[in-house]
Amino acid sequence: METIEELLESKDIRITAMRLLIYKFLAEKQVAVTLSDIENAFEKADRTTLYRTVKTFEENDIVHQIDDGTGITKYALCEQGCNCDIKTDLHLHFHCNNCNKTVCLTDYKIPQIKVPNGFVSENVNLVVKGICDKCST
Repeated sequence: METIEELLESKDIRITAMRLLIYKFLAEKQVAVTLSDIENAFEKADRTTLYRTVKTFEENDIVHQIDDGTGITKYALCEQGCNCDIKTDLHLHFHCNNCNKTVCLTDYKIPQIKVPNGFVSENVNLVVKGICDKCST
């Protein structure tokens, strides 16, 4: 298992204290987070720095964006070895209608979807909505 520093270096991302902190924050979460969640966790940090860090992580396949239908974009760490390719690395997401949390169901892959000739797929998103395991007990 590679360290955070090794992961960032392998993606040609300059290592900074804020990038390490944000990565660790995301790694500790069991749910997808919003930019507001990140801002609240790092209140003294510059919002632009936080946004740029998340965008850098997204552009380099360290995090992926999740549209869970709430109108607020969420982010979660990618699995090790993921390259966010829509043909091989897509998985289900589950959004709890009770606690409003969204989790990646990485063991449940979305099958490749063929679109008609002339169409170009850029993103595929499948969100299951219901009650999560913590809320259903």
